Amino acid sequence: MNIAVINFSGNVGKSTIARHLLAPRVRDAKVIAVESINADDGAQETDEKFRGRQFSELQARLLSGDNVVVDVGASNVESFVALMSEYDGSHDDFDLFVVPVVSAEKQQRDTVATLLNLANMGIAREKIVVVFNQVDRVLGFQESQFSSIFSFYNLKRSFRLDRDAVLYQSDVYKYAAEAGRSMDAVLTDPTDYKSAIAETPASSEKNRLVALLGLRRLALRVNAELDAVFEAIVRPAMTIAVGARDE
Repeated sequence: MNIAVINFSGNVGKSTIARHLLAPRVRDAKVIAVESINADDGAQETDEKFRGRQFSELQARLLSGDNVVVDVGASNVESFVALMSEYDGSHDDFDLFVVPVVSAEKQQRDTVATLLNLANMGIAREKIVVVFNQVDRVLGFQESQFSSIFSFYNLKRSFRLDRDAVLYQSDVYKYAAEAGRSMDAVLTDPTDYKSAIAETPASSEKNRLVALLGLRRLALRVNAELDAVFEAIVRPAMTIAVGARDE
């Protein structure tokens, strides 16, 4: 299965969705960043890197038979989209286009432009899906926060919109990075932190254990939310992809 995470706008959480939502849940998936070669943000979690203009090389990679998640960086998205249009039919190499959006109005406008471009390439609506990202957990998800997206959806219906595809703001990734741990390491850590905390006298070590317990609790909550969003946005596309290959 090949998935593109794409938006003309930056700061919508594309890399987080590629690396933490999609890659861990698609079997043996490789993450490919389409970004400036000297950009190193998250490089340790990227398997390969291409520039947007290297579309022919990327196309060959998509046809390799591996499961691939392509994280299209904002600095390369225009060349990526232009070349995908030039290579007629190349969008069929992707099973799904995931378009993250946040509530800021500029990002919503850029998201609408992204959705319009994808539809104009002839990509089927079932293969384009929006993820509502960085939603305030206290306020909860409200359609009014994403009024531009819902208005465009009601006008065009050229993409999938699922109200369950919501990811909330969380500091878990920041805390995991500060602890020098991946999300997977946090989730699979077998340590009984409550017992360790009870057995440790007041000290910096006790504080460290308390922080790690809090990190695990955050990670468990976020991981459950990631599971739910994956089921909402990817499972339908996986069924379509399998059916297409069987025809």
